[in-house]
Amino acid sequence: MNASSNVSARTPEAPRRQPDIRFLEGPRSRWDDLKFVIDIAREFIRGFRALHFSGPCVAVFGSARFPESSPYYEQTRRLSAEIAKLGFTIMTGGGPGLMEAANRGARDVGGRSVGCNIVLPMEQNPNPYLDRWVNIRYFFVRKTLLIKYSYAFVIVPGGFGTLDEFFEAMTLIQTGKIQNFPVIIFGREFHHELLEYIDKMRRLKTISENDLKLFLVTDSVDEAVDQIRQAIPKYGLKHIERKPSWLLGEHR
Repeated sequence: MNASSNVSARTPEAPRRQPDIRFLEGPRSRWDDLKFVIDIAREFIRGFRALHFSGPCVAVFGSARFPESSPYYEQTRRLSAEIAKLGFTIMTGGGPGLMEAANRGARDVGGRSVGCNIVLPMEQNPNPYLDRWVNIRYFFVRKTLLIKYSYAFVIVPGGFGTLDEFFEAMTLIQTGKIQNFPVIIFGREFHHELLEYIDKMRRLKTISENDLKLFLVTDSVDEAVDQIRQAIPKYGLKHIERKPSWLLGEHR
């Protein structure tokens, strides 16, 4: 942000800014930064408490903007149902559209369904197919929670947020910050230009040939599910029954 932006933000007539916007405007007092760090810590703790009993999850990243009438909605719902049958909890951003479709797919087959809902000015409300959810104000906290509890990542049609989540997971796997969990790009036609761009990066050597092995592109529910199924013995995944702590006021 330039200096004039910082000055205008402090004028009496300017609307009060959200804490994350104020934080990103530039240097502030050390006291303000400390309060912000404490606020972030509270967000993480709330997320940890809400999702602690979720069990091994598969994160489904997709757009909030596709209606139920979209073919992508039905595809996402069916794919998520089959993943839930493996015993995984379906985790999404908790909102409408394809996030709702994924959570609904889990609900269809009696699977577990959780969400990290982002608090936005337009009030994105949690979808009705969640067994448990947590409202998060900061995108980077939400993204960390989605990755922390997930053992596979499914990318269905979406926008900037979906691509952000996809490349975050890819970067963490590529750099060895998390294990080589399955990453599935579902919907070859929708992602055609994205795949062309990834191939361009390969040709220009900004990524390596081996990086292309870090994700699967498919239109097949069976192929996607089989890829995730293989992660179960590889990582010893199972749902662990953890007892809530009454001292911490926990409940499943």
